[in-house]
Amino acid sequence: MKMKAAVLSGVGARLEVREVDIAPPNAGEVLVKVAATGLCASDLNAIDGKRKLVPFPAVIGHEASGVVVEVGSGVSRVKIGDHVIMSIVPNCGHCDYCRSGRPNYCSTAGNAMAVGGLFDGTSRLSDEGERLNQFLCVASFAEYAVVPESGTVVIPNDMPLDRAALISCAVITGVGAALNTAKVQAGSRVAVFGCGGVGLNILQGARLAGATRIIAVDVSAAKLDLAAKFGATDLVNATLVDPVEAIEEIAGGVDYAFEALGREETVAQAWKSVDVDGSLTLVGLMKNGATITLDAGPFVNEQSIKGCYFGSANLQRDVPFVINSYLSGQLLLDELISDRIDLNHVNEAFDKLRRGEGARSVLVF
Repeated sequence: MKMKAAVLSGVGARLEVREVDIAPPNAGEVLVKVAATGLCASDLNAIDGKRKLVPFPAVIGHEASGVVVEVGSGVSRVKIGDHVIMSIVPNCGHCDYCRSGRPNYCSTAGNAMAVGGLFDGTSRLSDEGERLNQFLCVASFAEYAVVPESGTVVIPNDMPLDRAALISCAVITGVGAALNTAKVQAGSRVAVFGCGGVGLNILQGARLAGATRIIAVDVSAAKLDLAAKFGATDLVNATLVDPVEAIEEIAGGVDYAFEALGREETVAQAWKSVDVDGSLTLVGLMKNGATITLDAGPFVNEQSIKGCYFGSANLQRDVPFVINSYLSGQLLLDELISDRIDLNHVNEAFDKLRRGEGARSVLVF
């Protein structure tokens, strides 16, 4: 079948919109008509070469929602007509990680992503007979996507699909970082460094957890204004004050700090803001090969550092929780969307993301 897709030929290239071929789903796979897909920093990392996430040429995009239009043999959990979000954490169910209860680290999925394919290593995408690779088992900058059944989560039909797309990465990562990874406790003090799409959702997660002091740190006044809507009780503009000194003055340090930018400078600042027995959770992705040098003194105060992958999420548990929280008015999603674009404006939207403008651009079909 022919469809329009944005193709990335290599690091630093502009995305080219053209007609490509998509093959039907194989066993255990589903074909989804993409409704919306968010533009995420992980997509930008692949475009700019910050991280090696897919071989080229490729169709990228991974934060997506849509409607199932075809299913392969053996598919039983989803059916044609279901509204779904598509996830970067599909799982095979039988590798060591899956059997040990850690399906987010499925080695079959990891191997598939490394070669730009699905679970059998092959891609369903091609351009005039030449293979196009699939980004993170999704490849959603296209009108259709073939994905593993386990990489889909059925959602209610009354959930708006443009907002649902954000759940599959930014929302689940940020909220999950607070609730699942760090396990923020009620009455605690929290600082979030970086108020983009993920950082804003860490703020929401801390608010849902009952944290009483939630400090947002950014260099953008516009993002800090947005952070106040998402749950921040205090705002720190790092272009005007030293954020570590500001946090010390506001709260005397924090019990939980989060770094959502993937930068060594802000990791060091976040670490310095942690109080006795507190923790730092690293949510932002560092570039390949990056190293961090930190003051070792705080370890004597039993302070700790932890990584975070996809908010330590369990999709079948956490997606319904997020959707119910949104539909009941406890979680903000509408306010995350700063721009709705079409496929022809995807490069301009990534330019805005590079400049740090807006919270989330969503490509709507």
